[in-house]
Amino acid sequence: MRTRTLGNRQVGAIGLGAMPMSVAGHMPDEDQSIRTIHAALDAGVTLIDTADAYTPSHTDVGHNERLVARALSLWPGDAAAVLVATKGGHTRTPGGWDVDGSPSYLKRACDRSLKALGVDAIGLYQHHRPDPKVPYEETIGALKDLHDAGKIQFAGISNADPAQIRLAHAILGDLLVSVQNEFSPRFRSSEPEIDVCAELGIAFLPWSPLGGIGRTGELSGHPAFHAIAGERGVSPQQVCLAWELARSPVVIPIPGASRPETILDSVAAAELELTEEELARLSA
Repeated sequence: MRTRTLGNRQVGAIGLGAMPMSVAGHMPDEDQSIRTIHAALDAGVTLIDTADAYTPSHTDVGHNERLVARALSLWPGDAAAVLVATKGGHTRTPGGWDVDGSPSYLKRACDRSLKALGVDAIGLYQHHRPDPKVPYEETIGALKDLHDAGKIQFAGISNADPAQIRLAHAILGDLLVSVQNEFSPRFRSSEPEIDVCAELGIAFLPWSPLGGIGRTGELSGHPAFHAIAGERGVSPQQVCLAWELARSPVVIPIPGASRPETILDSVAAAELELTEEELARLSA
């Protein structure tokens, strides 16, 4: 697979979002999830995105991290070449989701993720979502502390606006290697964040790049993606991911998948070159 730069590494241009394997009501059995992860790895995926909060229940925090770790332990390839990115700061409650950006919580969450992933240091640790109760610079300072303690190799942020990206970069410098925000044909408001990442040389990881769980088969309201897919003999999802890759060299989509067939279709987008005329139609 073609590669793109993330920090000091080259990773496959398409990553794998593991969240769908741990969503209540949607998650497959463990064997299918492991087959899906292995299919991605065999196809050249070297970036897997997870989080401690990806769990079917608030009583099973770290479910997705443990699943990814198990799949890697069973894969016959070079697991050391795979960058596992996880996140902390989004919490699960009996009623759903909350946030905790306090340095003390983030450090506890990192320790928990280290144990779930079975590693001494996390390759890429991302702050999951800003907490309005905590000054952003305090949260980002905790990421620097975690790096200085040898618990993370690189840091990332998620759901951040341009000002927060610049603030995090001012604090972390080259330790900040990624920003993970929502971006897809139906959600294009992260364009300014992509531009800031391109300016600073930071990877932009679009979450829900195909529209999110339950929407990936739709790309509704965007007939050009279906039209070009028909003309090229590929899926609309491949066209969508190729369009995102063409947006900027810093973009590395992380489509979610829970079936081998799904991630293999997504991976093929790394080789799909869209013409300027096609890109103009898709951006209209």
